[in-house]
Amino acid sequence: MRYNKFKDEVDLPVEDEIEGSDNGEEQDLYEHHRIVVDKGQAMMRIDKFLMIRIMNASRTKMQAAAETGSILVNNKPVKSSYKVKPLDIISIVLPHPPKDTEIIPEDIPLKIIYEDDHLLIVNKPAGMVVHPGHNNVSGTLVNALAWHLKDHTFTKENNIRPGLVHRIDKNTSGLLVIAKDEKSMTHLARQFFNHTIRRRYLALAWGKFTEEEGTITGYIGRSAKDRRVFQIYDDEAKGKWSITHYKVLEQMSYVSLIECRLETGRTHQIRVHMKHTGHPLFADDTYGGNRIVKGPAFTRYRQFVDNCFALCNRQALHAQSLGFIHPATGKEMFFESPLPDDFQQVLEKWKAFSPSAEHNLED
Repeated sequence: MRYNKFKDEVDLPVEDEIEGSDNGEEQDLYEHHRIVVDKGQAMMRIDKFLMIRIMNASRTKMQAAAETGSILVNNKPVKSSYKVKPLDIISIVLPHPPKDTEIIPEDIPLKIIYEDDHLLIVNKPAGMVVHPGHNNVSGTLVNALAWHLKDHTFTKENNIRPGLVHRIDKNTSGLLVIAKDEKSMTHLARQFFNHTIRRRYLALAWGKFTEEEGTITGYIGRSAKDRRVFQIYDDEAKGKWSITHYKVLEQMSYVSLIECRLETGRTHQIRVHMKHTGHPLFADDTYGGNRIVKGPAFTRYRQFVDNCFALCNRQALHAQSLGFIHPATGKEMFFESPLPDDFQQVLEKWKAFSPSAEHNLED
């Protein structure tokens, strides 16, 4: 049986890897992920360790991979209960080659609001994809980071996702922390896993809330009808547990400005939770916010809303603040980002909209 080495794939869909077909013939094994455990790593079950380190991985999927002999430590298959040790070399091998995704460094301007020897904070604009995928192989944040860090040791070691420990959606704006070395990446990833990272988002949601504060929970998984969309399930087998705390900052006529604090970080979490509660985010074309959800059926009102959509033609969601413990100094770090122009302009229009003047909107 041949063993071929391939570099890590960006955002590899682990669920597709493990569910590979078995035609009964001997199949070659290809290396999809290769991780050298940090020398300061505490002992931890390997299924839990890999869930932290590999994007889109779940503990169940990692356990299934171990059962099929697809997880190797120092070239030997291990069980999911194996405790990782410092400097272990972990490989995930599967019977088909990974996509050969090459990150091309691109000289794309980045709004860096903080940088030191260990990490940097980027204020990502709406419209920028975080990492390359099938339809976005260039122009992403990762391409820009590969250029910015092209002379850095961490990037030269063929790290295909330079320092990326979390992400936000393409059309969400705001703050991201990027690690510049393996130790910082592991330290930050552990903070995300332990839910100690402080993340607050500002969002404009349709409708008025009956409670000024609340918590939304549920298992988030892909929709059975449309794999591009996520939804809330009651069954833990269908999704990952999610928790969002929200606070209403201002209620306007037919929309509300809210602050959301993430306790977990699932794909589309805030957007899915707001849709689930009947308050989709304004202009969110994936979850029903790009139409009039609340308000009268007057032509002039429709024109007003259309004008707002034209100003902010993406979900009104902004990663406003980010707080964490610095992986090297141990000090608390906290960063804030002001609302971008499109969000701010739409917010001002809704603030100026007066329900008492609605009779002027009648046809």
